[in-house]
Amino acid sequence: MVDFKAIPWIAEHIELYRTDPEKAHLWDSTHLGGPGLLPTLLLTTTGRKTGEPRALPLIYGTVGDSYVVIASKGGMPSHPIWYLNLEAHPECELQVGAKRLTARARVVEGEERERIWNQMVEVYPPYVDYKKATERIIPVVVLDPA
Repeated sequence: MVDFKAIPWIAEHIELYRTDPEKAHLWDSTHLGGPGLLPTLLLTTTGRKTGEPRALPLIYGTVGDSYVVIASKGGMPSHPIWYLNLEAHPECELQVGAKRLTARARVVEGEERERIWNQMVEVYPPYVDYKKATERIIPVVVLDPA
């Protein structure tokens, strides 16, 4: 199991979300080679094996009142742990800037998936490269406020 808090830039982003959520919300990705400021939320899932809360900052978009995250894992062949946790326990907690809420995850498919995928590529263009790098279908996850 990967402890995301052991990865320095992730641990720093989680801590920033806890101490200065507005600054953490628009995260500067340039120090990791990213395109600049990106909208991020803090997703807390329930560990499918441990039952423990697991927090991770993720790039997001919106569709109506819901939030969208992409389970890309940088184009790796397997799904990210947070996604597997949501499959087992779709109820989750979100922090978007200073706003905290409970949500329920659902994976979208078909036309809805394509429309939202294209919207998220506008937010973060590297998703196109991630899609090319893997044979799996990258899940598009909508987080509906509870």
